Amino acid sequence: MFFVYLLASKPYGTLYVGVTSDLLRRISEHKNKLVPGFTNKYGVDRLVWYEVHEDREAAIRREKQIKEWKRDWKIELIEKENLEWRDLSDLIV
Repeated sequence: MFFVYLLASKPYGTLYVGVTSDLLRRISEHKNKLVPGFTNKYGVDRLVWYEVHEDREAAIRREKQIKEWKRDWKIELIEKENLEWRDLSDLIV
């Protein structure tokens, strides 16, 4: 399984889109500042949206698609399922 995910620094804050095969590990890396670069620099560690893909190539295509989207479209995607911008990382088991 592969995951495409969106992180935010806060509601309506800085956004980041990524892809991983281990969502729990990857979110933990972001939260513990183990990932150098953009998310660490801007404090982007709140999991606000994700979707599951069976196929790695499909997940990568979806990530690239979302990266090309306008910011408003990403916000709509988040709010469609997470209107309160809750951190969903506690819900992943």
